This record gives sequence, structure tokens and C-alpha cells, in this order.
Amino acid sequence: MTTVQKIKEIEDEMVMTQKNKATSYHLGLLKAKLAKLRRELIDPKASGGGGGGLGFDVARTGIASVGFVGFPSVGKSTLMTKLTGTYSEVAEYAFTTLTTVPGTVKVHGAPIQILDLPGIIEGAADGKGRGKQVIAVARTCNLIFIVLDVLKPLGDKRIIEGELEGFGIRLNKKPPNISVKKKDKGGIAISNTVPLTNLDQDEVKAILAEYKMSNCDITIREPNATPEDLIDVIEGNRVYIPAIYVLNKIDAISIEELDLLYKIPNSVPVSSREWMNIDELLDVMWEKLNLVRVYTKPRGLAPDYSEPVILRNGKSSVEDFCNAIHKEIAKQLKYALVWGSSAKHARGQKVGLEHILEDEDVVCIYKK
Repeated sequence: MTTVQKIKEIEDEMVMTQKNKATSYHLGLLKAKLAKLRRELIDPKASGGGGGGLGFDVARTGIASVGFVGFPSVGKSTLMTKLTGTYSEVAEYAFTTLTTVPGTVKVHGAPIQILDLPGIIEGAADGKGRGKQVIAVARTCNLIFIVLDVLKPLGDKRIIEGELEGFGIRLNKKPPNISVKKKDKGGIAISNTVPLTNLDQDEVKAILAEYKMSNCDITIREPNATPEDLIDVIEGNRVYIPAIYVLNKIDAISIEELDLLYKIPNSVPVSSREWMNIDELLDVMWEKLNLVRVYTKPRGLAPDYSEPVILRNGKSSVEDFCNAIHKEIAKQLKYALVWGSSAKHARGQKVGLEHILEDEDVVCIYKK
């Protein structure tokens, strides 16, 4: 029996098993077994290796990367071509794009790499088509555009989310606040600081038994934690990526239908062919990427607003700013003068390497 067949068998059994206190341990075992089988699909070593395939090894450029994921013929290539000026083959038939096509778009002075990935099909995470290579590239992106046809958005959205989830990608989520600490002896200790509404101790013990973890401390601080959350923490190979649902071809629907589309969370309706609402898409993309622009100010001169230094939120200290320009600057820094949101005074604040910069701050470096 193949791995995909084993997965299907367990999924069928889970559907047929009614959840109650008597079956919670069994369901926990099934969920853990399912996760371990899916790991075999994610891990190339477990599935027999093999390269990424033609066009899937892409040199990374820019400060961040955005992957276009969607079914064939939803307009990914048209959007890519118009955004970046990079030609990605467009046609009225499916599977026009057969390799990853990279391009770059500048947003607020930041170069963002755009990756037009081949269209995926249902069953991609189980190895159908070239889905495994496509989703493997998506795992490395900083943001995913899930491009959907407005005429069938919810059905396609559900299928694509399922394919990405099956490959260890968690969309618009943060890692669950659950800690699992192994120990040499002492058995299993489970503690929680929030009520366990979707997970009980029998399920926890079943999952730990499947992973052969007989001595460990489990601390659950995640509200509404699920068995899947615990499995994600144990597996440790999940990636948490923000996503935008790009609802394409709005030129084919009415205003009333457009109003309904705006109720889908994290969505931006656009028309790549008619170039409608692209400005909003770029603004939402910038917000999701969570980047920080910092402007340089030479001593005695006005700030240079033409070429900001782009940093990642969470890695935006003065030291990070110096290293982004040249690694020697941080060693020579005496202090920096900062103007903007992070400064305490409008006239500027004298700070050291550890000061955290915020978006659109202005920095003047003073060397020793």
C-alpha cells in the first residue's frame, strides 16, 4: 500500500469515527499517524529523493519573495507580467506556465521578488502533477498570493488551502503557544493555562504514544488549541506564512457580487487584464510583508528619501541598519541620531546599536 493510499484510509476512518470521550484517544492516534505519513510526502528523503525539477531552483533576489499559487488559467501569469515587466507565457489553455518564472517589483523603494509558480491541481500535496515542487517553493516564500477565479472562489480556496496545509504550510497563523520538553524520566506531565476546549488529555496522551514520547512536559498556553496544533509543535517542520487571496477577473462580475467578495478575510479583488485595484493589492502586500523603511541622513545634509534601507520587522535595530549598509559601520559607530516614530523627541534622539527602528525613521550615523 502506498503512502497516499494509507493517508486516504486513515482520513476515511476519521470521517466515520464519531468524536466523543470514548473515541478521543483513538482519534488522537489517527491524527498523529496521519501527520507522520504526510511527513513522508514533505520530506524528499522519505519519498525517494529527486530534484526540484526544471525551473524550480530560483536564485533569490530582493528583500522578500512573494509566490503566486493557484489553479491553472486563473490569471497568475498576466498579473506577474504586468506587475514586473517579466514575461510569463499567457494563453487561454491550462498549464501554460511549466516552470517557476521570477520577476521583481519595487514597492516603496523595496525590491520584491515575484515567483509565478506553475498551476497546481487537486492532490498536489500527494504528488499529483508537479504539485510537490510547486508547494516546496511556496514553503520558502515570505508571502503567498493565492490567485482565485472570482466565479468560483470559495471552492478553489478550500482545495488550495488543503493542499498547502497537507505540505506543512500554515496560512495567516502564528506558531501555537505550546511547549513540549522531553526528559529522561518522570512520565508525562500536562499543564494548561487556558481552558482546553478542543483538546483533551486522552488525545494528548494518544499523540505522544504514537510519537513514542513517554517522558515529557507539555505546557499549553494556546487558547482553543487543537490536536493538530500539538502535532505541529512535535513535528517541528511547519512554516507559518501570511497569505493574500487575490480574487481575479472582477471585470466579469457585478458591483453587488464584488461587495460580497470583500467579506472574504485577507482578500483583494482585482482584474489583472483590466489593471483594476492593483494599487490596493500592492498596499496590502506591503502591509503583510511587515518591512521597515529607514532613510539615511548624511551629516549636514537633508535626508535621502530616494533609496531607503529596507529591514525586516523584528530585525530592525540600528545594528541591523548599519550591517545592511556595510558590516564595518557597526564596529565604528559612536552613536546615531534618529528622527521618526521610534524617537522620543521631534528634534531627534541619540541612540546606540540596540535601538529598534520603525518604518520611515531617519538615521544619521556618527563614527568614533
